[in-house]
Amino acid sequence: MDALGPRIKQLRIYAGLSKAALARRVGVSDVTISYWESGTIKQVGHERLIALANSLHCSLERLLEDGNAVATPTASQRITEDALSSAPLLALHAMPPVPWKAHTLAVPLPTSGTAIDTLVRGCYLVTPGAGETFAYLEEGDIAAILPTSQFRQEGLYLLDWRHALTIQHLSQPEPETLRIADPAHHTTVDPNQPFPFHIAGRLQARWKQRDDSD
Repeated sequence: MDALGPRIKQLRIYAGLSKAALARRVGVSDVTISYWESGTIKQVGHERLIALANSLHCSLERLLEDGNAVATPTASQRITEDALSSAPLLALHAMPPVPWKAHTLAVPLPTSGTAIDTLVRGCYLVTPGAGETFAYLEEGDIAAILPTSQFRQEGLYLLDWRHALTIQHLSQPEPETLRIADPAHHTTVDPNQPFPFHIAGRLQARWKQRDDSD
């Protein structure tokens, strides 16, 4: 169970959830989440584990597995040099188009043979352009974005919304609806109506420039 704390944190960050948001879903305090993630509390009851898996939209097996299924390392834990040379880092700007369409030499990540291979295969590596700021992606951070126009599962997506590219957390609270967890407000979208946004890609993994103290 020693790896459970870091895995909870990895899955939480990957889902775009704060400690408080995850705590509300599981029915515990955010302090308890902190204790779980830090390993201060090493034993988590079965009911809480199930609630965690449901809240993080993963299987119980994935939550408890020994392997690292989610890629959220710091920038010091870099992708291999071969992968970076084959898939150059693209600057993400708020003004469309998406960077892999703006750069004719852009290529997706190749097969790397690493544990995160299946997670990031076919993704493009992007980082905020000079002077650009995005929710969930800070200056110096790197994201692996898989081009898609479809909602797959709850998580972070690159959207063309209001004539600008933005990163937002999308969820599906009930069939035939999508919810944008915008920092300023929550917007529920009925897919049967004209979309106010276009899904351009899904964030499969993020690499932080510095350690996340959350």
